[in-house]
Amino acid sequence: MVMDKNNELDQANLRLIVGSCAFAYVAMLVFLLDRSAALYVPVVVYIFVFLLVSVLLRQAIARWPGHYPWRRVLGMVHDYTGTCFGLVVGGEAALPLYAVMVWVNLGNGMRFGSRYLAIATGLALVALIVVYRLTPYWQANPFLVLMLLTTSTVIPVYAHLLLERTRRASEQAAAANREKSRFLAQASHDLRQPIHSISLFTACLREARLGEEERRLVDSIDRSLLNVSQLFRSILDLYTLDNGRVQPRYETFALGDFLEALAREHAEAARWAGVEIRVRPCPYWTRADRGILTTMVQNVLSNSLKYASGRPLLIGVRRCRDGLAIMICDQGRGIEPAHQTLVFEEFYRVRQVRDKDVEGVGLGLSIVRRLARLMNVQVHLRSRPGHGTTVSLKGLPQITPHPTRAAPEQELAAAGLLNGLRVCLIEDDQNVLRATSALLQRWGCEVDGHSSAAASNEDCDVIVADYDLGQDATGVDCIERLRSERGWAVPALIMTGHDPDRIQVAVQGRGIAVLSKPVRPAELRAMLRTLCDNATSPRY
Repeated sequence: MVMDKNNELDQANLRLIVGSCAFAYVAMLVFLLDRSAALYVPVVVYIFVFLLVSVLLRQAIARWPGHYPWRRVLGMVHDYTGTCFGLVVGGEAALPLYAVMVWVNLGNGMRFGSRYLAIATGLALVALIVVYRLTPYWQANPFLVLMLLTTSTVIPVYAHLLLERTRRASEQAAAANREKSRFLAQASHDLRQPIHSISLFTACLREARLGEEERRLVDSIDRSLLNVSQLFRSILDLYTLDNGRVQPRYETFALGDFLEALAREHAEAARWAGVEIRVRPCPYWTRADRGILTTMVQNVLSNSLKYASGRPLLIGVRRCRDGLAIMICDQGRGIEPAHQTLVFEEFYRVRQVRDKDVEGVGLGLSIVRRLARLMNVQVHLRSRPGHGTTVSLKGLPQITPHPTRAAPEQELAAAGLLNGLRVCLIEDDQNVLRATSALLQRWGCEVDGHSSAAASNEDCDVIVADYDLGQDATGVDCIERLRSERGWAVPALIMTGHDPDRIQVAVQGRGIAVLSKPVRPAELRAMLRTLCDNATSPRY
């Protein structure tokens, strides 16, 4: 309905523009050319009245939007009546007004579809015949009339064929896009589960007593898993950007804590690459989408760890004319000037012989630039071959500092914070269930695991559930039932392989946290601690 209203209003606006052009043309004939004013003044007056009626019609469309076929046909009759009057009174000098007929014909067809194109064509042919019967000049030039009649028929028929082809192509594209969306949604869920379980199993191994050789094997698994996760997230980021589903959600936070947390998250990957990440102290606060900014910085860091291994890397924040700028500076081999603009293109990589072991498909920087546009942030790259590369994210606003508290990761540095925590775990994937249970038990939790929505628990401190638990119920339904049985709002967490934004809508107002799989172990531990700290009822 909104599309119809906009189209009809656009047609009404264009009617005023075309009518004004016709008015100016006839006025020019009267005042500038050697023409009889007595002949053209009636045309000028009529077009003035035509414009007045067009303004009223436009106001009616704006006041009562919607699909009214009679109003559209009335608009066509109004257009053709004014054009016919000008052609009859103006004679040969008014022939350029025929272009208005072509506009009315094609305009209605292109905006409203083939049915209105046929109605407009029929009205145009009737209008031409009426002009022929009333105009001596036209009667003296029958071949001219025949040409105009042919043009008024052939052009709409061709436009109709184009409209039908466009409609069929649009329907096929929409169907293909729906199929692609369904495939990617299912593939996303199915791929997240094994990546998630492998990550948790690896975390369990890392906390076990391992020999030097076994620890190297775990490191190799972690490195391979990190590469798979980054590629997987890049493909999903690209898909969500292409579908326009990414919208910034702004919040105020300290950039210093933000960058320190990112450096800690990449500490293991930096160790594998032989890179020392240094973060300069930063007192500044900003307002941005934390998730989008995290993805942007992570992608830049990932490139630096790949192409500047064995060298130190510096992260800092500078004040600039447009606000604040996050700077990521490496001391790698740099990028040749010919490649510096191309590296932001999708799937473009600066390949060298020694890059055969470097993972990636060339999506990182293209995603950074597209995400930057969403937040009105500018991405600048400065590089000198042999000296390194600096990527700047400029344009972040500087905000007055807020009172802060210790980051969850810092709080969790001490051991035993989750000792004795009673967790009701509900997960229908057996591998994920075993991996999550094993990791929670390593952290000192008492885990009661269930593989279906029919889970029951005498008492627990926190509920951790998958969202998709089969056709009978979701994780949200299971949490609400358990809360009802317990008689209080037990802290709850949903871990899902589905679109997290959709799940956030489902849990809105229920006091349920959401984490998107694959979940990093540190992220899970921090969330559990936060849920316990914010519990509305004391632990017993």
